[in-house]
Amino acid sequence: MVNRLPPVHALSAFEAAARHRSFALAADELCITPSALSHRIRLLEDFVGERLFSREGRTVTLSEFGHRYLEVVRSALRTLTEFPLPQRNAQVQPRVKITAPPTFARQLLIPHLHGFASRHPEIVVEIFLSVPLYDLSLTESDLEVRFGAGKYPNTTTEKLFEEPTFAVASPGYLKKVGPLHQPADLRKASLLRSALEPWQPWFQAAGLDWPEPSSGLRADDLGLLLELVRHGHGVGLTRKHFAQQMIAQGEVVQLFDISLTSPPHAYYLVYQQKPQERPEVTTFIEWMKDTFSRI
Repeated sequence: MVNRLPPVHALSAFEAAARHRSFALAADELCITPSALSHRIRLLEDFVGERLFSREGRTVTLSEFGHRYLEVVRSALRTLTEFPLPQRNAQVQPRVKITAPPTFARQLLIPHLHGFASRHPEIVVEIFLSVPLYDLSLTESDLEVRFGAGKYPNTTTEKLFEEPTFAVASPGYLKKVGPLHQPADLRKASLLRSALEPWQPWFQAAGLDWPEPSSGLRADDLGLLLELVRHGHGVGLTRKHFAQQMIAQGEVVQLFDISLTSPPHAYYLVYQQKPQERPEVTTFIEWMKDTFSRI
């Protein structure tokens, strides 16, 4: 039977934390967040079945087992580090990791990304998707795009742009349900739901004293919600830049003359580490701010 190997990223986290006697300093060295480093330590403790550190407030000290295991880990890491590699001296290409909501990444980031790539071909961009509502913590990305009120503790937050919200439907659905001349006509329509864009703020702006819909199709991804609209499942709320191409192509139409913008809710760029220590991250942040301030 082949024995399982311990996760290497957890071993390096353990060695750094033991050397610094601080999770925060170790996380800074590895360019990850303290919470991500703690997760790696817990992963390694689960693997070995023993506590590696004793924690008292912000102070961490090695347990008796941790002292013995550290020597084994350092020996193994030293062996890996000192092994001669033909490409060891090759220049490492700088890279930026960005996490963004799926629809933002698909509809806004990727269409504009060629502008960054053409100006900075030496920087590799890696895009990861976040799940709005469920994952509000920076993990191992350099920066994230979030839609919200801009209040994210222990982070640097920079506003990108506000995003008007309005109601849309497909031409085919309007033929089926009949004309919708004013907001009250939505009584005869199927209202598509999303926790990311609740209806009640829009109802208030439209002068409707209606409760939040509690039945009907729901999608907690705004791209999926817009696809439901396009395929004629009902009326949905969408954001301006997500729907503008479908509107231009006649696939969906904006209903009424009501656009809801609710500051401080907007798209924000969020990051934790000091970008000046990573020139490529600083460059990407400046490009994001410049690009999305003009859309």
